[in-house]
Amino acid sequence: MQLMKLTRSKRLAAITAAALISTSALVGVATTSMPANAQIAVQNAAPFSFADLVEAVRPAVVSIRVKTEVVETRGPRFDRNFEMPDLPEGHPFEEFFKRFEDQFGQRDGRNNNRKQRPRFGQSVGSGFIISADGFVVTNNHVVEDAAEVVVVLDDGSEMDAKIIGTDPRTDLAVLKIEAATDMEYVEFSETEARVGDWVVAIGNPFGLGGTVTAGIVSARGRDINANAYDDFIQIDAAVNRGNSGGPAFDTTGKVVGVNTAIFSPSGGNVGIAFAIPANVVKQVVFDLIDDGNVTRGYLGVSIQDVSDDIAESVGLAKATGALVTEPRADSPAQKAGIQSGDIILRVQGEKIDDARDLARIIAQFSPETEVELTIWRDAQRKKISVKLATLTEEQALAPPPEEVPADPMEPKETATGLVLVPNEEGDGLVVVDIMEESNAADKGLAPGDVILQANSMPVNSVADFEDAINEVVSAERTTMLVKVVRDGNTRFIGLPIE
Repeated sequence: MQLMKLTRSKRLAAITAAALISTSALVGVATTSMPANAQIAVQNAAPFSFADLVEAVRPAVVSIRVKTEVVETRGPRFDRNFEMPDLPEGHPFEEFFKRFEDQFGQRDGRNNNRKQRPRFGQSVGSGFIISADGFVVTNNHVVEDAAEVVVVLDDGSEMDAKIIGTDPRTDLAVLKIEAATDMEYVEFSETEARVGDWVVAIGNPFGLGGTVTAGIVSARGRDINANAYDDFIQIDAAVNRGNSGGPAFDTTGKVVGVNTAIFSPSGGNVGIAFAIPANVVKQVVFDLIDDGNVTRGYLGVSIQDVSDDIAESVGLAKATGALVTEPRADSPAQKAGIQSGDIILRVQGEKIDDARDLARIIAQFSPETEVELTIWRDAQRKKISVKLATLTEEQALAPPPEEVPADPMEPKETATGLVLVPNEEGDGLVVVDIMEESNAADKGLAPGDVILQANSMPVNSVADFEDAINEVVSAERTTMLVKVVRDGNTRFIGLPIE
């Protein structure tokens, strides 16, 4: 990447200084009665105008026009699957229908003479230039299935671009302007945006390129179920369709996020937009520029969040971390000794809040990196070193454990409200009934569920299950951790003891 031009640096430095100019003219006489610390807060609140900032960064913001190809089959006027009627040999119309079939049909396996015609669609989005040689950042969904990509600069000039790489997992893409030389560009912020910070969004909403809106960071760490690595910045600057892929700037002219999604019952702006934070964008973008692909560390665990009931059942002071439902076969986690029921609390000393947090943090490490995990097992902390592998698209959930037949016996009610019977088709106990208004019913257990573990111990008989209950009661706990399988999916439940 080339360094920013000195003239641009000076302009942005001036903008940063302007952001600290007093706004006392806006508050008038009221400032004279404010305490000193309140006046300082008002003076540093925001620039009076974003015009200088916009003037400095706007040349690097582009509109993106995408042409997508959809093949449409245009058939003949007559049915292409025409078959010659079953006529007696020598019928007067026999020769006529043969000629008809030759011209319009599929005689002797030939396709009809009408060719498939391509039909093209167009979509628009936004992006921004990050280097003098013309690398452009945008969203993957803007350029997905693109046949042609044209970048429209702020001055209206159009330049062809090619797709360098895409990452559907984070919805990011990198383009390269083919004839780029000495382009104006912007840089990513090195610091995270804080809730309450000003942001300026520039983009191409509804095809209206060069549109500028402003607002603040409303929240951080938003999970909108877009992917496993959701960590969006929420902003209230007006963002609409066509803004996708455009930048959100801080008051120094640095990019703090890539505008990606909106929450909108109507399809228009309602003041809730989501941007991918700069620290995530940088990692993905530079990987794509290097070789067109993004490589991520792979731990190899199926995980879930830790609920209050689960935390209480394992003696954890608060609900935190990521609970391992199963380590995947031949994964780094399995090889390092990670077990089902372990709760991962930290990675390289960094606290893990929930399952999504673990996925995001592991993905930031390069393959072959050795990381130290702090786990919770048997009511105490342990540390395990794991050498990460490479995450690939083909990796799937581990197959279920081999089934071991168990002796059948009569269903029996337990102190949890569950009516259980040993699983005739493998390990565990099958839930055959649930007492109404029981804690088990409240926790969502249902007939057909298979309980593999109770209190972190395998259970293959109702007696095993009752022993687990007694151990929980003896330990003066009121909740028991149970491992449940439903339709091939494993999860843990903190089950209160009645």
